[in-house]
Amino acid sequence: MTNQRTLSIIKPDAVKKGVIGQILARFEAKGLKVAAIKKVYLNAQTAGEFYAEHKERPFFGELVDFMVSGPCYPLVLEGPNAIMANRELMGATNPTKAEAGTIRGDFAMPCTDLSANAVHGSDSEESANREISFFFSASELA
Repeated sequence: MTNQRTLSIIKPDAVKKGVIGQILARFEAKGLKVAAIKKVYLNAQTAGEFYAEHKERPFFGELVDFMVSGPCYPLVLEGPNAIMANRELMGATNPTKAEAGTIRGDFAMPCTDLSANAVHGSDSEESANREISFFFSASELA
């Protein structure tokens, strides 16, 4: 098993529901260590920059609007195969298709907006590196 780092974001809907601690406990129970975490209020420009890869997709505007609707908690997780472990914990992007026992299956319902799916997680090592450096400086990760 490869020790990795990945980025996760506890999104505004999960923050509003007050389930931050429960989500963090799931990461730790899976063997992932929280290496860094902070509370962030994104503005439209910053959210747009973070999700720039989706700029041409029809949901981009709604995603940016959602991410600026309240605070979120970006965090760096580290551990064996952290990227895949986090993706398994999150469940399907569409919470209506996420299995019970996953973060999205348990905390993103009822969901009327696919952006409001409780968490974000990097999908590859390349994305993880880019996304981690978007929110955290090297000194915050030392």
